[in-house]
Amino acid sequence: MKPAAVKTCILLFFVFLTPVFTIGTKAQQRSETLRRPKLVVGIVVDQMRYDYLYRYYDKYQEGGFKRMLREGFNCRDHHYHYANTSTGPGHASVYTGSSPAIHGIIGNDWYVRSLNKNINCVADSTVSGVGTSKTGKGSPRNLLVTTVTDQLRIANNFRSKTISIALKDRSAVLPGGHTSNGSYWFDGDSGDWVTSTFYMSALPDWVQAFNKKKLPAQYLSKGWETLFPVKYYQESTSDDQGYEEGLEGNQKPVFPYKLDPTEPDLVGSTPWGNKLTKDMAIAAIQAENLGKGQFTDFLALSFSAPDGVGHKFGPNSIEQQDLYLRLDRELAQLFDFLDQWNGKGNYTVFLTADHGVVDVPEFLTNNKIPSGRYNAGEIHTKIREGLAKEFGGEHFIKGISSGQIYLDRKRMKEKNVSIAAVQDVIRELAEEIPVVANVVNLHKLNQEPLTEYHKQLYINDFNAKRSGDLLIMFQPGWIGRGKHGTTHGTPYNYDTHVPFLLFGWGIKPGETFDRTHISDIAPTVSALLHILPPSGSTGKIVKDALRHGL
Repeated sequence: MKPAAVKTCILLFFVFLTPVFTIGTKAQQRSETLRRPKLVVGIVVDQMRYDYLYRYYDKYQEGGFKRMLREGFNCRDHHYHYANTSTGPGHASVYTGSSPAIHGIIGNDWYVRSLNKNINCVADSTVSGVGTSKTGKGSPRNLLVTTVTDQLRIANNFRSKTISIALKDRSAVLPGGHTSNGSYWFDGDSGDWVTSTFYMSALPDWVQAFNKKKLPAQYLSKGWETLFPVKYYQESTSDDQGYEEGLEGNQKPVFPYKLDPTEPDLVGSTPWGNKLTKDMAIAAIQAENLGKGQFTDFLALSFSAPDGVGHKFGPNSIEQQDLYLRLDRELAQLFDFLDQWNGKGNYTVFLTADHGVVDVPEFLTNNKIPSGRYNAGEIHTKIREGLAKEFGGEHFIKGISSGQIYLDRKRMKEKNVSIAAVQDVIRELAEEIPVVANVVNLHKLNQEPLTEYHKQLYINDFNAKRSGDLLIMFQPGWIGRGKHGTTHGTPYNYDTHVPFLLFGWGIKPGETFDRTHISDIAPTVSALLHILPPSGSTGKIVKDALRHGL
């Protein structure tokens, strides 16, 4: 063959072969683009303020919180975008990317006019408890939208698995969504993990085997001592403060604590609750083979014990610091296990909290900071008496829940009394109650004398069918809790500012000081997984946290 003919043949060969290489390269790029982590682990810490990441930083080990901060992405100005910062709404909002106004979980419980009583946010009378619990009537039926865990299962035609675990029923039920393969919570009476017939008719063999270990009794028998000598806890106030609630069976709130192994409910107020939850999580991963299949699986995990300890002792206590130092170790053990089980870099973790907490009022007042306690019952009685005096014996109140007042609208219509008229009377009464900051008409929030910031938080809270008519807004730093401990549930920064950390597959190390919101978590995870965000999601993708080209 002549040289010219050879050149022509070679040229034609590459002309025809180039599209083949191009198609192959594009197919390879498309395959790489659609890669996903083997497992997503969502962690919600019950009652964790953002500052805990740094208050105890020097005493954390390298493999827990520090690993997430070092290898992952940190949203440093992350807040709740609604007012009622409590456990039920928090877990629902994390996993739906929504707010109570849309997902419908307006509180841990709320008043239902048609039933004339309060209901628990995950209460479901149509189901029964499965396991040793006789009160495990829980399901996600009160949740009005989908979760990111639902969307993942829908996207792959239900071929992936979702498992959710928490000591509290609402903290297990809501993250698991409507399509959970198994949601398990702790029964404090029996010391067993249980579920409901919404999910299954009998506990899986692995859960029954786990229950038979009787770990709560084993752990409680050890009592609770500090990890280190008490003098090591310089970030906390001295032990035995008069405003601490203490633990059942102990005369004073001081270390060491004796714990009754026959009272399994105690684990929820000690670090043993976190250890038990981590143990259950690892057992679930192994038994359900999470992260070993063709499709991404999801483990929704909530550590409830910090809330039990935080309410009793407060953020500045040695007890809360010791609990977080121990939780740090539990996280490190979980991450080490995941490194071995799925392979380092093959799973994604995010961590946040369902709410923060205010410092114990006595701690604040001892340091000349405005704070205090109020008696909610006395305030409600004064309001009822004031209304009855003004309206001829009628107070028009049917129920009060989470500071919201549910009025008897039918009776008001008969008496030709408006919501505004009732609001005016209560506002006059509030002038005599220094702790009350405002009385808000929830139906006319745009017209209320609130800052634009707080107005939006209450708008995001208001669900037209489930919320009350009026809301009592209290001054910052004041709580309606007994004589000891502290609580949460307000629109103030100490309750709204929580962590949001991501690390692992698809996450770009770094941090942002841009304001992010709890509603941004679900759409960010959805983007990572190449799936639709939940049906009620209103959040934005935290773009800086995600690696491009995945």
